[in-house]
Amino acid sequence: MPKMQINLEPKARVLLSRLQALLAYKRCCGYIVGGFVRDLVLGRPARDIDIAIDGDATVLGRELASELGAKPVILDDAHGAVRLVMLKPEDSDWQIDLSSLYGSLETDLKRRDFTINALACDIAATSWDQPDALAIEIIDPLGGLNDIKDGLVRATGGKVFHHDAVRLLRAIRLAANLRFQVEDVTEELIKRDALLIQQEAGERVREELLQILKSNETDETLLYMQKLGLLTAVIPELAPSVGLEQRNEHQWDVFQHSAHSVTALDFLLRQGNWPYANTEVLCDVPWSESTADYFRTPLSPVSTHRELGKLAALLHDIAKPQTKAVSPSGRLCFYGHPQEGALITEKILERLRFSTREKKLVVAVVHHHLRPVQICEDGVLPTKRAVYRLIRDLGEMVTDTLFFSLADHLATRGESLDLTNWRHHANIVACVLAESARVESVVSTQLLNGRDLQHELGLKPGVRLGQILTELREAQMAGEISDRDEALCYARYMLGKKR
Repeated sequence: MPKMQINLEPKARVLLSRLQALLAYKRCCGYIVGGFVRDLVLGRPARDIDIAIDGDATVLGRELASELGAKPVILDDAHGAVRLVMLKPEDSDWQIDLSSLYGSLETDLKRRDFTINALACDIAATSWDQPDALAIEIIDPLGGLNDIKDGLVRATGGKVFHHDAVRLLRAIRLAANLRFQVEDVTEELIKRDALLIQQEAGERVREELLQILKSNETDETLLYMQKLGLLTAVIPELAPSVGLEQRNEHQWDVFQHSAHSVTALDFLLRQGNWPYANTEVLCDVPWSESTADYFRTPLSPVSTHRELGKLAALLHDIAKPQTKAVSPSGRLCFYGHPQEGALITEKILERLRFSTREKKLVVAVVHHHLRPVQICEDGVLPTKRAVYRLIRDLGEMVTDTLFFSLADHLATRGESLDLTNWRHHANIVACVLAESARVESVVSTQLLNGRDLQHELGLKPGVRLGQILTELREAQMAGEISDRDEALCYARYMLGKKR
């Protein structure tokens, strides 16, 4: 067995040292397996430790949980699998999974997905509490170390995806995150078995898809997934957009444009590169640390505004095939595709078991993705009332929509980007963001309510009263009125009364 010098952070040493002592007390053999060993070899940080033991993992897991101050969560009682959720704040980013060995260690490793994950080390064979680099013996029955050296994701066998079809997406995710390539035979297996992914639970597919969206230069990954037939196996609704031509200003067909808009969004979020324009275009885009924090904000344990924005980018033109038409002048049009796309997107997200909050964000961006460039004339900034209506309809999701609209612009023009038009678009975004901050500061102040209008102006409850309240709110948010007297004057004006 090859022996490697490994640097391991102190917290992992403490956890593994405690586990080693408990296993020794129980006279039980245990092995670190899978991705944690792979990441040790690669020198990558890792927080998830997978342990395979030659005993009942659920029983040992409960005892270890008590030792470490963790909560045991049974993952598979029949086959012996338990997760230790760390409860102490200083340990909260660590996770330990224990499972019972399937037969011998070698048999267990051969059942795993990829050779780079079919690695192990004996917990008892290492002094985890020593201060220097650790000399760890790597158990490698399938040549995973060579595949790590060569940068390859290789399946452990021809039926690997039949045992668990989510591994199809995991192969892509590993290749993207590690900057590896999928080995040729494994690539053919993915093509052969791609449709198996449709048999898997939506939540498992969702989590792998979100992990893929965490990578940079995601367009390359999405285009590669489509080449293998995997992306349209996950989202069949995308298939009609492949090869669908667009108007002359577009550099790519609908599907390619959608994929490129994903990476364009990352570029705008300072998370990746955009090869079709230099970084000077970023100088025109409003940016702050609070904006960066916003896109890092989680909406679920595995998603942030960034990943969900990228998913919206992938889906934003999904209804263009159904809405394609030719105008009397011969111009290609896609009337109503944002609204139709929002309906299709909602069904996709329901199938993949996204949360209500996640669905709301993605659907809103798809539905309103054209509005930022429709709220004003060319070369003119939007009025405060137009900005307020956009903010009113989108709420905090206005930020997601604004940045996506810029990504859509980049992915439309590609290398033919017109800097004058781009700067105007960026100015619209800056205007809306600035106005959004101002509106937020006054949103809780209502100058007049329905009872005030009934008492002061003799209005009766009904549609007209509601219309006037809406108009007053717009005028207030636009800065046209700022106190009660001005609001009453404005209400009288709308009713046609003298001031």
